[in-house]
Amino acid sequence: MSAAVEAEPGAAVPEGPPSGARRSTRVEPAGTTYLRARLFLVEQRVRRAVAAARAADPAPDDPLRGLHVSDDDAWRLADGPAPPVPDEIAAEAVEAADRWADGARSAGARVPLREVAEEFRLGPLDVEVLLIALLPDLDRRYEKLYGYLNDDVTRRRATTGLALSLCGVSPAAGPARARLADTGPLVAGGLLLVEEPDRPFLTRSLRVPDRVAGHLLGHADVDERLDGLLRRSGRPRASAGPVAAGLAAAIRAGDRLAYLREQPGRAPAEVAAAALAAAGRGVLALDLDALGVDPAPEEALACAVREARLRRAGLVFGPVDALDPAAGAAPARLLRRLAGLPVPVLLTGRLRWDPHWAEESPLLVTAHPVGAAERARLWRNTLAGRSTRLADDVDPERELSAYVLSPDQTRRAAVAAAQQAVLDGADRVAARHVRAGVRSQNAAALEKLARRVEPAVGWDDLVLPAPAREQLTELALRVRHREQVLGGWRLRPGGGRGHGVTALFAGDSGTGKTMSAEVVAADLGLDLYVVDLSTVVDKYVGQTEKNLERIFTEAAGVNGVLLFDEADAIFGKRSEVSDAHDRYANLESAYLLQRMESFDGVAVLTTNLRANLDEAFLRRLDVVVDFPTPDAAQRRALWDRCLGSELPRADDVDLDRCARDFELSGGGIRACVVSAGYLAAEAGGPVTMAMLVAAAQREYRKLGRLVLPRDTPTGRVPHRR
Repeated sequence: MSAAVEAEPGAAVPEGPPSGARRSTRVEPAGTTYLRARLFLVEQRVRRAVAAARAADPAPDDPLRGLHVSDDDAWRLADGPAPPVPDEIAAEAVEAADRWADGARSAGARVPLREVAEEFRLGPLDVEVLLIALLPDLDRRYEKLYGYLNDDVTRRRATTGLALSLCGVSPAAGPARARLADTGPLVAGGLLLVEEPDRPFLTRSLRVPDRVAGHLLGHADVDERLDGLLRRSGRPRASAGPVAAGLAAAIRAGDRLAYLREQPGRAPAEVAAAALAAAGRGVLALDLDALGVDPAPEEALACAVREARLRRAGLVFGPVDALDPAAGAAPARLLRRLAGLPVPVLLTGRLRWDPHWAEESPLLVTAHPVGAAERARLWRNTLAGRSTRLADDVDPERELSAYVLSPDQTRRAAVAAAQQAVLDGADRVAARHVRAGVRSQNAAALEKLARRVEPAVGWDDLVLPAPAREQLTELALRVRHREQVLGGWRLRPGGGRGHGVTALFAGDSGTGKTMSAEVVAADLGLDLYVVDLSTVVDKYVGQTEKNLERIFTEAAGVNGVLLFDEADAIFGKRSEVSDAHDRYANLESAYLLQRMESFDGVAVLTTNLRANLDEAFLRRLDVVVDFPTPDAAQRRALWDRCLGSELPRADDVDLDRCARDFELSGGGIRACVVSAGYLAAEAGGPVTMAMLVAAAQREYRKLGRLVLPRDTPTGRVPHRR
């Protein structure tokens, strides 16, 4: 067999190879040296078996030469530079090799064969059988030798009978045969395949899977059968944290099953990885969604378990939601199979654990959210290895304070922000790039239920009274500091209350409610998601609540502001029950009351009829902003802001007259300016006062308000109906 040429990194091995190993001028890992020493002893068994068969062969001159292996060919193949090892010193040689391997492991070197024997609880006979079956995969001479010993040139692998014979065990020995049964550690662990089950037991072929052979030779590649099932496991942080440390202690104590419930801003997969690392185990993470649709999930699961045992790793499966155990027998059976695996299994998901999912009760763990300071540290560390750095005026802790991000999302957002800065031709990551990076982590599922609006307005675009602006500012600061106030200081304890922030914008149509929500979202660097009531309200009983639950669930994992426009349609008052319709309407309102209290996101409700909202909703709101109809001074500012700087104005445009004569809301003024803009475009010149007056008169008619004829150049003021 060929020897590897790379030494185990950072490992000092004992002086000299173990007894029986051929000396090599090349430096090789300690595991390979030990494997060669043990295989050398197996080779001597084969030599003695060939010699015995040759001595007992009654027909040394077989005329069918070429159809099978002759005695001379077999002896020539078996003959090597080293003399056979007598039986009386074979056990002593194994002990010497084991002592050498123990010394190598104490020095920090890896010895895969010894690790596999310990992990799979292999006895001396199991190890010998494994090596006998492995020989043809490492040295092609043993294909012919095994064909000779099997007395069948077509059977070039060791059989169960040949393996037992080479080990000096009687084929009739029940305990020895049991080690090669399906329940034996070799076959049950996937280390050895006993093929051709239709043949008699002693003539069944033995084969070592390629992945097992590769592992024994020091190869670290994952089994190809797991391609498409593996997912990148969360990288454990330098400090595992109290939750991961406690979970690691439980794993070391022998607990094999845990369920980590996933919540926004929490990273159960990373907590699981940190716990396994603290327990001295590797991490193998698999996607349950992919495993659930695999054509042979049991086979894939067996490969995953074997891979985990070979690597001395734990298995992280998620999300459990993908299996939907209540959907049928197959998902529930697969989940019970996961819960009974012989390696540490850490399940993740958003569902609450159901005791019926497994016979064994798991450790129930909730991962703590990552704080703003930790996210800022992860952001800096991620950008440290890139050419694009943070701008000097960007404080990542403040910029990230309004977001709910897991560590992995934070790292991906940092990379996306750096890429966005390069795309813009900037050498530094500015605040706008940070926000763009965070937005890139928003899932698209919510966009199927609500319309996403990327904010394009700011505080300067708002024309509101001072009290309204102060309340909007308060809403923004509540979102920024909710982690510290509600989480760190625990000022909203008990009752299953979430860490969400909800606000009500009340006022007449066109007074700036929707635009204010967009401004707040822009200030926080969040997207605005406008809920389409047509996708929510359903005539069938209970369906509206299901639609709302989907929206709230998806919104909790998205960094955005959820806007319920015309909220009184679904957040209306409860009434006395006079028929079934009233009863179901009250149930819908009661559900919304509970769901709003447990919401973890940011929601804004707008209404033209504040009096129609249930008082219980108002109590649960954090901020209530009233939007009054603008006065003359505000209307003038709105006319000026809506006309902007790009649209050319004629000299006769009188903004004071527009503000004085036309009592319109901001939305109405914007509509007037747009209409006048079309008239100016048609005329091919600037917008004139006549165009603005005509547009205002059309807006009055659209609103059903009275327009009086104009007798003077200044005209009469249109009055409200």
